[in-house]
Amino acid sequence: MNPSKRSSATAALFWCGLLLGSVLAVWYASQQVVQGDQLQMIDNGYMGAYHGVWQTVGNSASVVGNVPGSLLAWLVGGPLLIWDSPYAPMAFLLLVRLVGFLLLDNVIRQVFDDRTEVRLIFLALCWLNPWFLFDSLLYNPSYLIFCVGLHLWSAWRLRESPAFIPSFLHVLSIGLAMQLHFSWPVLVILSGYLLYRGALRLNAWGVLLAIALVGLSLFPYLQQVLANPDITRNADPAARERYIGWGGVHVYPVLKAVIYWLRYGSWAFPSQLVNHTEFSWLPFATLQWVSVMSWRVLLGLLALLTMVISLVANVYAFKLIKSHLRRRAGPVQSAQHWLLLYTFGAWMAAMISAALAPIVFNYWHLTVIFPIALIPVLFWLVKVYWRGAEKTTWPLWVAVALMVIINVVALNDSRKFSWRANYAEQVIIYVDQNIRQAPPIR
Repeated sequence: MNPSKRSSATAALFWCGLLLGSVLAVWYASQQVVQGDQLQMIDNGYMGAYHGVWQTVGNSASVVGNVPGSLLAWLVGGPLLIWDSPYAPMAFLLLVRLVGFLLLDNVIRQVFDDRTEVRLIFLALCWLNPWFLFDSLLYNPSYLIFCVGLHLWSAWRLRESPAFIPSFLHVLSIGLAMQLHFSWPVLVILSGYLLYRGALRLNAWGVLLAIALVGLSLFPYLQQVLANPDITRNADPAARERYIGWGGVHVYPVLKAVIYWLRYGSWAFPSQLVNHTEFSWLPFATLQWVSVMSWRVLLGLLALLTMVISLVANVYAFKLIKSHLRRRAGPVQSAQHWLLLYTFGAWMAAMISAALAPIVFNYWHLTVIFPIALIPVLFWLVKVYWRGAEKTTWPLWVAVALMVIINVVALNDSRKFSWRANYAEQVIIYVDQNIRQAPPIR
């Protein structure tokens, strides 16, 4: 095939893949089981939109109280002020996730010299990945893809010289993450490493403006903390015994973070996707049991195979960058070296965060690093596995087909999603019973 025609065909496949992932995300969202964190966000958002009561804190966390700020309430309530429908905050969330992915894709495109086939591989690794699509529901970690996308994109713009707007957006990405989820220190540590390495050059005025804006948005929260310090702590006495550095003292939390880094680059999916599938729509109990066992065996084998690939890819990426990790290595040599340094910084930040955290992380606690954990696999696929081998692209299509099948099963039959669930009906019933007629509490 003519190179220009091949490039056009690959570009068309990219946009088709983007559409496919978007359709799957909408399907996931429409069948989410509304519970837990979703109800907290619905409470805060609808109370703001219907009664003008905008909470100064977000969702409660496992150990350290509530997420600071009103951002989560506005992310739900803001779209409701424009369109009074349960679908409004979900549509906004899916749009935010799409923008986050496109920011990541923009960097990948530039690092790999606009090679559309590389963008296509990254799209398959990230946008179509069940790890990613399984978060197509209304809870706070789902928004983090935008924060990490903005963080990477702005850092890329600042790799050679400081600039006002990218510096402002870089710090803003951390400030937004701070009001979404307690994994935001990962981005702070990552930026610190890039500054140390000379791979990030910030404009002081952009940084100061972003800090001022974030601080201003947190002012009502700080007032509430002064009035009621308990909102910064969990009510559970056992949780209050935890402390900063607990993870490092107990070691296992750090080891688990290492495992999650490798799992994000593999198909070792969360147990909520694997072990809660019942195939209850099938007609016979025996057929259901056989399907469940086959499903678990299939995903177990895929997890084992892809964990090996993830480990090999990370070792390969580390060998590429190990001589460039310290400041004394001098200026960053190339765009690909810079991206690998960013990836190493994300890995290091996740390990440090796990050591400092007062909890043992679950997969949603580190979801902020998910797209970055894919970069070693992307490098290995591009530079080793598919290097100059046009005839071996069939594994990509097999992988895409498998991911579509896994997604379709997961969105219909898992712990968070069900073919029996109707997202809009659940929200309408909950709002009618608990919020619509409720008098505002100030």
